[in-house]
Amino acid sequence: VQPVVESGGGLVQPGGSLRLSCAASRTIFNNYFMGWYRQAPGKQRELVASISSGGSTHYPDSVKGRFTISRDKSKNTVYLQMNSLKVEDTAAYYCKGWFGTLEYWGQGTQVTVSS
Repeated sequence: VQPVVESGGGLVQPGGSLRLSCAASRTIFNNYFMGWYRQAPGKQRELVASISSGGSTHYPDSVKGRFTISRDKSKNTVYLQMNSLKVEDTAAYYCKGWFGTLEYWGQGTQVTVSS
């Protein structure tokens, strides 16, 4: 069983919305920082949203106001709601849980924004 598993990617038109889900083990969900990264072809992997176990969030300017990260304790799941999607948001999106030097990555889910 993988510690973190993403789902919810797909094809969407510019201006559309998608919600990604990341199911984590209870230990990771309750104690680790959780975040979403993305990597487009030929580019470095970048953080797009993070949330602490206490619920504090962080976003880079590139997605601020469009993406929202949230946690559902009843499901040990972290969500990434993506609105007003742009072509440049196209990438493989990865969920990560980390605590100190420990980190767990999901397998990734593809998001393609295209008309």
